[in-house]
Amino acid sequence: MKSSKLSLGPLLFNWDSDKIRDFYFSIADEAPVDCVYLGEVVCAKRLRGKEHLPEIIERLENAGKEIILSGLMLILDDREMKIMEDIVQMSDHYLIEANDLSTISLLREQSQNGHHAIGPFINIYNEASLKYYENGGAKRISLPAELPSSSLRALAKVATSELEVQIFGRLPLAISARCFHARAHKLHKDNCQFICNQDPDGMTVETMEGQNFLTINGTQTMSHTYCNLMAELPELTAMGIKNFRLSPHDIDMVKICKLYRDRLDEKITFETASKTLEGELFNIEFSNGYYHGIAGLALTL
Repeated sequence: MKSSKLSLGPLLFNWDSDKIRDFYFSIADEAPVDCVYLGEVVCAKRLRGKEHLPEIIERLENAGKEIILSGLMLILDDREMKIMEDIVQMSDHYLIEANDLSTISLLREQSQNGHHAIGPFINIYNEASLKYYENGGAKRISLPAELPSSSLRALAKVATSELEVQIFGRLPLAISARCFHARAHKLHKDNCQFICNQDPDGMTVETMEGQNFLTINGTQTMSHTYCNLMAELPELTAMGIKNFRLSPHDIDMVKICKLYRDRLDEKITFETASKTLEGELFNIEFSNGYYHGIAGLALTL
């Protein structure tokens, strides 16, 4: 597993700009990740908190991290399309991760070589769809979180691109034009007051019976549980997947990155890594159900 690469996915939550800067500075200086995704994926209004992006990129590049720029997963108007057009113009210098079909079209038309990455929000469920995107210039593909191991194995057999699987963090499930976060606080989306910044890891949604069920993050719906595929890493690498994504949360992500890196490098056993992770995140529920073809929120060992 020592040839495997570890990446830090795009930040999905609404943090203030100074917190974002400090977070990525620590990732640059201390986290053993090979690749860092940067950019706003969930809500274009949050771009106001990205003024430190140039210095963040410089710090990460000086630390030897590969930078991939992530785009919006839902483009709703001309202003947001213009944002993506501006990002696509940077494709000569950085790999762009498309999370929306219109962004893929822009990259195919405007980028010099057509090469790009595809995020987990694009539906790739079989070999035919994988080949369609690869033939269109996708050189790196982060697969949807709901795929079972049988599908991952089938895709890995025919892939010519680099495949990536999320192995840690809340899973992205859906996106909407409406803002659930604003509505929960009796606000309109156009005057949301950036209320989602009150929940740095999202807002828990409970069932009528009081069971934690989902997490709301602005216009995005996520799993309440944290995906944890640490036990499945040997099987994933054996099937040919070499890129593994950790999703950022408001926890000590440097420690999390080191833990998964040590496990990938076989410096520690699964038992030690699992016990350490549970000790670090003692109040967080884990899941791996999708991988095993059962309910996504389930955990099987």
